[in-house]
Amino acid sequence: MTEHATLGDFDVSAAWHVAGPYPFLARLRREAPVFRSAQLGAYVLTRYADVRAAYGDPRRFSSKGSLTISRSLTQETRDKLGEHGSFLSSFVANVDPPDHTRLRGSVSRAFTPRAVAALEQEFRRLNEDLLDRLAPCGAADFVTEIGHEPSVKLTARFIGVPEEDEAFVQAHVKDWFQLFLSPQPPQRQLELAASFLDYLAYVDRLVAERAARPRDDFTSLMTSLIGAELTHREVVELISTILLGGNDTVPNQLGNTVLRLLREGRWPVPEPLLAGASEECMRIDGASLGSFRYATDDVVLHGVTIPAGSLVLLSTDSAGHDESVFPEPERFLIDRPNAADHLVFGYGIHFCVGAALGRLQLRTALEVLGRRLPGLRLVPGQEIAYRRSLVGRGLTGLLVKW
Repeated sequence: MTEHATLGDFDVSAAWHVAGPYPFLARLRREAPVFRSAQLGAYVLTRYADVRAAYGDPRRFSSKGSLTISRSLTQETRDKLGEHGSFLSSFVANVDPPDHTRLRGSVSRAFTPRAVAALEQEFRRLNEDLLDRLAPCGAADFVTEIGHEPSVKLTARFIGVPEEDEAFVQAHVKDWFQLFLSPQPPQRQLELAASFLDYLAYVDRLVAERAARPRDDFTSLMTSLIGAELTHREVVELISTILLGGNDTVPNQLGNTVLRLLREGRWPVPEPLLAGASEECMRIDGASLGSFRYATDDVVLHGVTIPAGSLVLLSTDSAGHDESVFPEPERFLIDRPNAADHLVFGYGIHFCVGAALGRLQLRTALEVLGRRLPGLRLVPGQEIAYRRSLVGRGLTGLLVKW
């Protein structure tokens, strides 16, 4: 019997792929820690030590082109995208040194500890303002009405997106994720490709405007480096992808976290436990499921040869549930001592440049929500569903009341 038939495979069209992959991933860790997935067209590393080591070895596991995962796109869609089919080709998480060193150095100027701390007060105010409006309602869809707005607005103000354009950006970010990170039928691909090109054109115009009339925002800072440290395309891609994180990844993590805390009966979280609870929720219900890399040489691991040029998925989702690192990994421990050792933000030179800001947003949102809505609870009888995705975990909705 073949390994594929024995173990099964990832099925990105099935709900369990995002919602409940842990029995499958546990089998892979035990029986096939280096797994060739026909569905993903990639080798999958599932053990914590292997995932961490691959992150820390950019020479053998290259990031170059790793985010440009458009393999499922039809030729017609690729033709429509043209040169933009390789979008993210110069994004900081998608390149190797020396380009990575140069790009990360530029971006890091905007993510100093002082700058990140200054954003906390604004993010707190955005959450308070939202709850001033919603608290009297007594019920809401957490995903669509609570979880996204503060992060979307904070990211927009950080980048320099005008308030009247926030809805446009949020809608197009959702289309971006659908196009590149989840399977779509051919006609839908073309619709999403058109939306994606509109999104890039918008960011390109924003960069041009800030070049002509700089302001106190991230776009102006990055635009000022064009010619000296960065290219125009690099700035467009940097801004585009930071907008992706603020409009999608951070809100998804908040939704996953609130669902976990409500299910575990740990709402609201006392302030001394907020940091640990946030890390444990990222470990057990991470919004990011992993990252792709390319093997630059033949890599032999656990008796399996990964041929040079192969695509490799570093499964941070599996790593966060590795029983050799996190005892009783399916059990939620709000004070787990090593919860922050999860790899949701990556590791090594590609450790997420926005990690401090993401952590701050999660802790701040939980503090404000817990104080303002201590009676928050799930609406009974609802179906909990996740978006289909290759590398992300996000709820389609979450009905709550208080």
